[in-house]
Amino acid sequence: MTPSPLVPGRGRPPVRIPWTSAALLAVLGAGTVRAGRRLRAVAVLPLPPAGTASGVPRASGWRLLTARGVEADAATFLAACAHADREGLAVLDLLPGDLGAERALGLLRLVDPARYREDRLGEGRGAGYAVLVSDGVLARAGVDPAGPAPEPVRLLELIRRLKEYAPGATGLAIAPGLSCGRAAADGPGGVNGAVRAAELRAQGLPPGALAAAQLAGLALLAGVAVRQGRWGAAAAGLYWLQPYLALGGPGTPLRPADLAPATAARPVRSLVTALRTAAAVARNTGTGAADEAADGARAAAYRAELAAGTERFLEARRPDCPWCGSRELSVRVQVPDLLQGKPGRFTLEGCGDCGHVFQNPRLSPEGLEFYYRDFYDGRGGEGAGTVFGRLGAAYRGRAEMLRPHTVPGSWLDVGTGHGHFCNAARAVWPGTRFDGLDMGDGVRGAERRGWVETGYQGQFPEFAEKLAGQYEVVSMYHYLEHTRDPFAELDAAAAVLAPGGFLAIELPDPESRMARLLGPAWLPWFQPQHQHLIPAGNLREALADRGFTVLAEEHGPAHQGNDFFGAVALTTTRLAPDPDRPWAPATGPGGRALARAVRAAALPCFVGAAVLDALRSAAARRADGGNAYRLLARKAPR
Repeated sequence: MTPSPLVPGRGRPPVRIPWTSAALLAVLGAGTVRAGRRLRAVAVLPLPPAGTASGVPRASGWRLLTARGVEADAATFLAACAHADREGLAVLDLLPGDLGAERALGLLRLVDPARYREDRLGEGRGAGYAVLVSDGVLARAGVDPAGPAPEPVRLLELIRRLKEYAPGATGLAIAPGLSCGRAAADGPGGVNGAVRAAELRAQGLPPGALAAAQLAGLALLAGVAVRQGRWGAAAAGLYWLQPYLALGGPGTPLRPADLAPATAARPVRSLVTALRTAAAVARNTGTGAADEAADGARAAAYRAELAAGTERFLEARRPDCPWCGSRELSVRVQVPDLLQGKPGRFTLEGCGDCGHVFQNPRLSPEGLEFYYRDFYDGRGGEGAGTVFGRLGAAYRGRAEMLRPHTVPGSWLDVGTGHGHFCNAARAVWPGTRFDGLDMGDGVRGAERRGWVETGYQGQFPEFAEKLAGQYEVVSMYHYLEHTRDPFAELDAAAAVLAPGGFLAIELPDPESRMARLLGPAWLPWFQPQHQHLIPAGNLREALADRGFTVLAEEHGPAHQGNDFFGAVALTTTRLAPDPDRPWAPATGPGGRALARAVRAAALPCFVGAAVLDALRSAAARRADGGNAYRLLARKAPR
């Protein structure tokens, strides 16, 4: 019998690519290569000569702070001082030569040494064993170097703080002659869940979420190893061997003392670490007595204030538009406080004639103080600072807008908050004097850190006469929408600017299509804080009335990629408010379990929202249309 000709594709099983394993291999491989590249970018101090006596000399202008159980020899200290002087650093975190494998990998995931110093808004990161600090930075940061050596967790907190006081002069270096010593007992293995949770919090990271993500990742790896054959085994194997592949090659400057056991037992140690960290978070072991006392006092104060109700915080509803006087008003949205979950309900109305959108009835000054409290400062201060610290690209775009028109000598940032814009803008305009103005205490902190030269605390119109004609540039970035009287703020800007000076403004765009698509879940409504949302045409007319000429207008570049992510966040907060918020009644175990369940169910939605926002941002920038806009206007010269 004559065999039939072979038909392509028949007679052999089709090749099936296990995409999950392939994706894991790609991610783990990229992470391993990145860790090795970043490790090679870390500066290495020269090895101290053999027989160097221990004990650190008191060099002029420098202090070396070490964790309990860590001892530095004189040669390492002097080499660190020489490196810091040579590189112009004021803060230098020293990585011991025997730094634990997992701690080293964790640090390299967080820090790109090649960009660390230039990232003025980046979080301060370190190993938690030794940090060299100039006396000047210690003094400005209010740090007393005397006293017993701290635990590593305190040094991790300290390096975050110190980088704020030396944002462009903080670096990392490997000190081969420095050893973790006894301080490594609770570190590299991460066996102590409470210590691990505390160290993550000290670095501004959420221990519960990270432990859950680690457990999910381990479960995924185990699943693909069992079900996806060679590809799955390769992915699991790459994870297993990652410490040795990243840290154990020839010529690597680190020699982790635990590299062999950390690699051999990695899956088990990771599982134990994640489980114990999650258990510690569940027990809330990271909350100290002082924090509990402060939370209790805050809750008692809120209960006393809320006993009188929240209706007293709202003024009478006005029948006409505050921008043009028209009575053609209609409700745009009605929402509760989705930012903090404080009691109250708020209405935004739109003008049918000019398009102005405003809070009606609006909050009184007392009401604004109540709803702002613990958002930018106090309980919410660290979270707000973290968000602002991640807007570096937006800050640079704002600063670059001035480049075709002027080289500013003096700049007043109104609504500066904690001074993040001024700090970032120094990289664009290093010779400019930046001052800041805000109602909150953050402006004082910005002055202490050196992010602004002078910080003014209070209402902008109150300073108009005192600062008249003193500035070449005044900026109002996402500030004007928070004010009770935008016209008075624009008048103050006109008074403070010198003739021919520049006014830069950025605002949410109430004409954005996302505002109608997402309705109450559109983040820039930002109730109850936003009092006025001003269409670009209205702002151009108001500036012209005050003698300004608009030089540039940007919509796409001002877009903030948070429409869908913000909608998911606000909806999640609406369904599952923070059970620990001090202005709410006590929540029992059932309420806490429900909140955790809702937040867990929202995780896939956040992932999808992030993808949609990336697509939306790309489209907005190409079409020059987004959820915000910027204007640059020039005051008429004499």
